[in-house]
Amino acid sequence: QVQLVESGGGSVQAGGSLRLSCAASGYTYSSYCMAWFRQAPGKEREGVAAISPLGSTAYPSSLKGRFTISQDNAKNTLYLQMNSLKPEDTAMYYCAATRAYCLSLSGGRYNYWGQGTQVTVSS
Repeated sequence: QVQLVESGGGSVQAGGSLRLSCAASGYTYSSYCMAWFRQAPGKEREGVAAISPLGSTAYPSSLKGRFTISQDNAKNTLYLQMNSLKPEDTAMYYCAATRAYCLSLSGGRYNYWGQGTQVTVSS
């Protein structure tokens, strides 16, 4: 049974940084492609970053340079380093896994989801 558990969210002032973690279990981590998504109240879910088992990455152009996705295959853990945070980055952040459509930033391509971790950025 695939299980994804996010952590590391919290409240931070604009310009600050946070690192989110996603602990994966119940499957062979390196056989899945992983991604981070976020959803703010009243807004559509947005793909934030994606990573392949071999470490290729994808980002939306609006976030490239501030967010960095990485993983530790030995620890079955996915990370999202977020720098220069802005109030508009406030959202619930989710990690997700898929066996196909690697590097997709479309949530519909992902089969498994965590419960989310809240990030709040104040001005």
